[in-house]
Amino acid sequence: MKTNTRRRLCAIALAAALAAPVTAAATTNTASALPSCGTQWGSLAKTSASQTRASITGVRAGQHPCFDRLVFDLGRGTGKVGYDVRYVSTVTSPSSGLPVPVSGGARIQVTVKAPAAKRIPAGGTLTYAGWQSFRQLKWVTSFEGYTDFGLGVRARLPMRAFVLMAPDGGQRLVVDVAHHW
Repeated sequence: MKTNTRRRLCAIALAAALAAPVTAAATTNTASALPSCGTQWGSLAKTSASQTRASITGVRAGQHPCFDRLVFDLGRGTGKVGYDVRYVSTVTSPSSGLPVPVSGGARIQVTVKAPAAKRIPAGGTLTYAGWQSFRQLKWVTSFEGYTDFGLGVRARLPMRAFVLMAPDGGQRLVVDVAHHW
């Protein structure tokens, strides 16, 4: 009887040992199949020293599964567009130094190193009701070849900024703000 008991215990231990890796592998495969935003951009300032003579021709926004996106369209011109995108306690007008109120739990000052011939957006303000990250975009000023905007967001969240070439030869400054850390 002792031999049968030992055999049963060994069989149970062996079955448990063989089953454990299979369970772990199944769990790992299931976890890796879930979508992940992987936004590891951080919230520090994003800058590019370049400057262009191309003018800002428009601004638009879009919602993505992991972030809200703001796109500044620039026409054709010499030089690569530069930018300074950073979280600030108060958005200010560079020409006057006065504060510019912007809705949201946190504020991003977006400086596009390019002129704008007109106020963009028309009327000066866009509100993003029901968006996950964006709350409000406000025109600040276009002064000496630099154009400033205040972007109100829900909280201080990871963000990134980069430039894309447009099919028409213009450029696009893209600012993404993640929905979560």
